Amino acid sequence: MSEKLSILIPMAGLGSRLRPLTWSRPKPLLSLAGATVLDHLLAMFKTIPNQDEIEYVFIMSPGQEPVIKSYMKNHHPEKNINYVEQRTMRGQSDALWQARSFMDGPTLTIFSDTLIDSDFSNLENETADAIAWVKPVPDPRRFGVVEVDASGYVTQLIEKPNEMHNNLAVVGCYYFKEGKDLTKAIKEQIARNISLKGEYFLVDALNILLEEGSKMRIEQVSTWLDAGTSEALLDTNRHLLENGRDNMKDIHTLADSVIRPPVFIHPDARVSGSIIGPFTSIGANCVVQNSSISDSILSPGAHVSNSHLDASLIGYDCVINSLSGKFNLGDNSWASS
Repeated sequence: MSEKLSILIPMAGLGSRLRPLTWSRPKPLLSLAGATVLDHLLAMFKTIPNQDEIEYVFIMSPGQEPVIKSYMKNHHPEKNINYVEQRTMRGQSDALWQARSFMDGPTLTIFSDTLIDSDFSNLENETADAIAWVKPVPDPRRFGVVEVDASGYVTQLIEKPNEMHNNLAVVGCYYFKEGKDLTKAIKEQIARNISLKGEYFLVDALNILLEEGSKMRIEQVSTWLDAGTSEALLDTNRHLLENGRDNMKDIHTLADSVIRPPVFIHPDARVSGSIIGPFTSIGANCVVQNSSISDSILSPGAHVSNSHLDASLIGYDCVINSLSGKFNLGDNSWASS
């Protein structure tokens, strides 16, 4: 892009719906299809020109910065990252308000557990003031939706509508040609105290933006993946393995095991006497012996022996022996019959 683009990613949530995995690890660093949720999120922006001009802003809760900062230094040292703290969980708009000093010029914001398939290469030629990414859904009552006029511009955002006629759900990704316009709207939202149960929701700030005459268009996506719950994480793992993350063609050293694709098995993992897959991701330095594992994610360093796992999420450096069933284990857990 000809102007610096700021990409703001609020990630200060506690990840309570993903516990126990998130007791010791921020949600963006959970394992997913051979990488982390954050890796997949950052890869979404690869179509943006002039990558070295992008300024990322991570909005985090207290205590998250050291581990995320270390991860970014080791895995994405080329990226320009700014870290902002949201000390009190007061909602999406408040998170962005903490990062208002970075919202000068073109600004894109996306929630940290949202993965979409979109082409961002033409943002610098955008004529609208803002873009909301949306996806048609069968039942819009669970989501926020947009109302559009005959010209295709957004007239209103509605959180969890009672009616079914409008099925364009907002996916949590927005672009603003001028980020300061959004900060002004958030400032007005806070001044009016437009909140719910003590939280300031972004849709309310966007409605203020629309009230003030901002022209917002929609961009539809065909793929919208979620990494906010255990079930959603496994669903997203399946999708990614079916769409490019399977590395079956690179697996040549598992002659004594049966591999049922799609799977991702890290080159540093050791698998013997086992049945792996389908829809299974095995991270770096994992050890799997005499076991069957399907529809599961094994984080790096996990050891599984003499077990049968299905629909399971296994944290970093877990040890499992002689178990059968569905498990959700946080980092460094030990489980044995």
